[in-house]
Amino acid sequence: MILTGNNLAALTGIKNYLDTQFHMKDLGDLKYFLGLEIARSSKGIYICQRKYTLDLLEEMHMINSKPLQLPMGSHLKLTNYKGERLNNPDVFRRLVGKLIYLTITRPDIAFAVQVLSQFMHEPTEEHLAAAKHVVRYLKGTPGQGILLSSFANFSMTSFCDSNWGSCWDSRKSTTGFCILLGSSPISWKVKKQTVVARSSAEAEYRAMASTCCEIIWLLALLKDLGVINLTPVTLLCDNQAALYISANPVFHERTKHIEMDCHYIRDQLASKRIKPAYVRSKEQLADVFTKPLSVTQHQYLLSKLGVYSLFQHST
Repeated sequence: MILTGNNLAALTGIKNYLDTQFHMKDLGDLKYFLGLEIARSSKGIYICQRKYTLDLLEEMHMINSKPLQLPMGSHLKLTNYKGERLNNPDVFRRLVGKLIYLTITRPDIAFAVQVLSQFMHEPTEEHLAAAKHVVRYLKGTPGQGILLSSFANFSMTSFCDSNWGSCWDSRKSTTGFCILLGSSPISWKVKKQTVVARSSAEAEYRAMASTCCEIIWLLALLKDLGVINLTPVTLLCDNQAALYISANPVFHERTKHIEMDCHYIRDQLASKRIKPAYVRSKEQLADVFTKPLSVTQHQYLLSKLGVYSLFQHST
């Protein structure tokens, strides 16, 4: 059990009460919990899953494997129709399940894991090789995690992006977004869209709508925690057409099929909860959630996202 708050006396009272009801032991400041490792410094709180990652490498007999610089190859095309089916698919399923848990502190592997998780029902040798590719990437960065900075401005910023028609089997697009509180990532997501988008603008607009839903939920959560005056939240998108649709109050033939998303985003815009804005593709942090990138761009976006390692060397 984790207890947190800004009133030490109240926390002590709660712990004393719980101690009278249950057999409990106070372990002091939080350092390790369910595979999460927490370190504190004057810069903020650093969270990683280093031991969990090393245990995964050991379990997969890949502790001595050669590390890779990217979680997924840029030219990899995974489908349901290529490759030989695995005799024992449980190996792939267990591995992907462990990788999904790692995405709690590893936004850098979120896109690759989202792709792999689509093939849990009938994995092939190609799918297993791609999953092991992610493990080899982890080998080079076992202690990588996120920093919750103590110096950043108390404001919320969001980035959203999409990869139009990225699924090779269904041609559905991929939505990716991340939300920062100050400079600290507090929410991110990668998900295949539920319908086929007929244009890149439509795919981007659906990504904006999904991000907007998450923003509203986070605003409500932070309000319950006593944090207010965070609106309007800047919603950064690199698609000018999608931004134009959000600002244009007139529906026409080209936007009729996304009318519900149009109404929702415009309602939030009218109530000043969000403020859509343009960001250059090079500075689009959500790019790391929608597609494989070059090594240089991958590392650059992770540094801007607040993802780094306290450990200088791999194992």
